[in-house]
This record gives sequence, structure tokens and C-alpha cells, in this order.
Amino acid sequence: MVCMGNICRSPMAAAVLSQRTAEWTSPKIVVASAGTGAWHVGQGPHPTSQKVWENAGYGYTHSARQFQSSDFFTNDLILVMDSNNFTNVIKLANNDESRNKVFYLRNFDVTLKNIDPTSSDYFKLEVPDPYNQSIEAYEETLAMVERAVDGLLIELKNL
Repeated sequence: MVCMGNICRSPMAAAVLSQRTAEWTSPKIVVASAGTGAWHVGQGPHPTSQKVWENAGYGYTHSARQFQSSDFFTNDLILVMDSNNFTNVIKLANNDESRNKVFYLRNFDVTLKNIDPTSSDYFKLEVPDPYNQSIEAYEETLAMVERAVDGLLIELKNL
């Protein structure tokens, strides 16, 4: 999971996916998150983000880190939250194999899966950044993440 600062959206998405797949053995899912920026490296999650995912029943421990080109070698799937994240991650990919691992998380939302991320509708695939907004903004973010993770789980179960 990748967002900008790695304190709001990507750790929230990691919390959801890691908890929902904790008991899976095939395929075994290992979830990590990172940010395209280095502002918050080493910090914990944004307090409101953590509060929202914990209130929804998700447990997750997080320390912010920055996405690196080496992440392409250690991850099978790289899920970004918005177009800036997508662009920044793709710039670090040095081959098609790496680029083909990158998707918007919301590409897996069953209501959005037919949107081409390279089309003018790409913005519909974005998870807006709730950073320092109301708790309702974080709750809306969680709802978007959960719908996308629901769709992703359907895909992964069919592997």
C-alpha cells in the first residue's frame, strides 16, 4: 500500500488487508505500506487514521517508511492511493515487470474496476487524502478502502 506520507491512507489500507487475510495460508498475504515522500519516516500513523481503523475493529502496528525501488523486488503487488502516488512509483520502476505490479487500490472496487487508470476518468480511482481533515473524512476513506479490499480479496481467492 502506498500513499504520500505513509501515515493516513496506506497504513489504514494495510490494517484492513492484513487483518482480513491474517488466517490465509494460500496465497499467503504479507502486507506492508510506504509513502512516496520522506516527511514522516519513522513516525506512527496519524492519530485520527488509527482511531478510525481501530474503531472499525482493525488492529495494526505501523511505522512510516518511504517507498524505494527495491520494493519492486520484494512485493508482488503495489497498490497506490492516488495519481501522484501512481506517477511517483512508476518513475522508480526500471522495467515493465515492475510497472505491471502497480495498480490503484480502487481498481479492485467492483463498482470501479472497468475504469482505465490511464483514461481521463483516473480521478475516480483515487482515495482522497484525509490528512488533518474531519473524522468523517477518515471514515469515508476507510469505507473506500474496505470496498476496494473486498474486491481485491475476490481476485486473490481466485488465484
